[in-house]
Amino acid sequence: MNRKMVFHILGKILIVEAALMVPSVIVGLIYKEKAALAFLVPILALVLIGVLLSVRKPKNREIYARDGFFIVASAWVLMSLFGALPFYLSRGYYEGCQFNSYVDCFFEVVSGFTTTGASVLTEIDILPRCILFWRCFTHWIGGMGVLVFVMAILPLSEERSLYLMRAESPGPIVGKLVPKMKDTARVLYGIYIVMTFLCFILLLIGKMPVYDALCHSFGAAGTGGFNVKTAGVGFYDSAYIEMVIAVFILLFGINFNLYYLILLGNIKEALKSEELRWYLGIVGLSTLTISLNIMKTFKGQSFRYAFFQVATIITTTGFSTTDFNTTFPELSKTVLVLLMLIGACAGSTGGGIKVSRLIILLKSFKKEIKKLMHPRSVTVIKLEGKPIDSSVSYNTIIYFMMYMVIMLVSLLLISVDNFDFTTNSTAVIACFNNIGPGLGAVGPVGSYGGFSAFSKLVLSFDMLFGRLEILPMLVLFTPKAWQKKA
Repeated sequence: MNRKMVFHILGKILIVEAALMVPSVIVGLIYKEKAALAFLVPILALVLIGVLLSVRKPKNREIYARDGFFIVASAWVLMSLFGALPFYLSRGYYEGCQFNSYVDCFFEVVSGFTTTGASVLTEIDILPRCILFWRCFTHWIGGMGVLVFVMAILPLSEERSLYLMRAESPGPIVGKLVPKMKDTARVLYGIYIVMTFLCFILLLIGKMPVYDALCHSFGAAGTGGFNVKTAGVGFYDSAYIEMVIAVFILLFGINFNLYYLILLGNIKEALKSEELRWYLGIVGLSTLTISLNIMKTFKGQSFRYAFFQVATIITTTGFSTTDFNTTFPELSKTVLVLLMLIGACAGSTGGGIKVSRLIILLKSFKKEIKKLMHPRSVTVIKLEGKPIDSSVSYNTIIYFMMYMVIMLVSLLLISVDNFDFTTNSTAVIACFNNIGPGLGAVGPVGSYGGFSAFSKLVLSFDMLFGRLEILPMLVLFTPKAWQKKA
């Protein structure tokens, strides 16, 4: 491992995080909140440590695949460790603080950066606006990925940039939109910013307050789930606001490569996307199923509640307008749990297994069945009309196996807290797939505050494993990866 180059890039990332805290300070100054002081120590610490790590440019500036995985995993853990400090230091600036320990703060900020939306809080309204802003802004930062942002502004070589993007970007296949990786990062962030702004404007048209609209736009863009009101999106009791948020989180759950094709005028090619058709088909079928299932309870509003909840769960956003844990029948709740596992499209801001992996897995199963029936036949798995390399299919199956193992181990570990099976299993599913609310005690109106510090740390790392899609975190916890020569 090229340690000097790794530390140099990590230093740059910490400086970027310091800069990203500044808007929260400005919000605190606008609303004249003392809690804004909680950001000063973290900002100074980030700048100091960042400068010390990055002041010297290494002679050997090569980065290999292992280094890329290590940098990404380390960056997300370090950003979370420092990002939790404003929550922790703000505890003395307002009454009714529910952050009982640094572990609570770490859990909350990891949930923010990984766009999970799981929370230890039960009362949101009492938090200072600058703290709420940072809480929601972490969704926006983590949605596209901070390393993608860093690639857009730092002078990294093409090979170094590609390794970083592969390690951070979700999905089985990562490629370039344009010849240069740096320009790819800029295109992605350009699309991301424009879509966030459009969501913000449409929420303002729905008469949502400016501050609320901005925070909810961050959550929608990052497909997170943090709110600024304890009652969530349901607080506004507006079908228009709910539809705007639902439509935009579905849009943010689509592969961003398709938006680039649309910008180039290749609309027909974008609409031919196999993953997109599956994604929209799953949304449509799930919405119809739940609408019919909850019709007696919600009567004329069944489609409204079904569509919003399907959109927010399949994109792993986690917003809610009703307590589906108590108001939805078992069939509807089962459909939602399945959507939690599936997740959004590859190359989007959503979590989960990803629709593209689901397609590959199903086609792999079909291929094996066909081989049993016709041993001499040759079957090629195609995705988006193109044959995929056998290594992609193999890696997808391995990913799924690791996915199941980590979830089962996590379920076993948090069971020591003695919550019921529904609470434990959906807590792991919701955290690992970056969704937020589950069922039982961690439902839409519940919280993760009742778990022990140990379980919160397990679930925090589940969120990181899920957001970074396992491999980078495994590299980080592999002692051999820390060696200079391995």
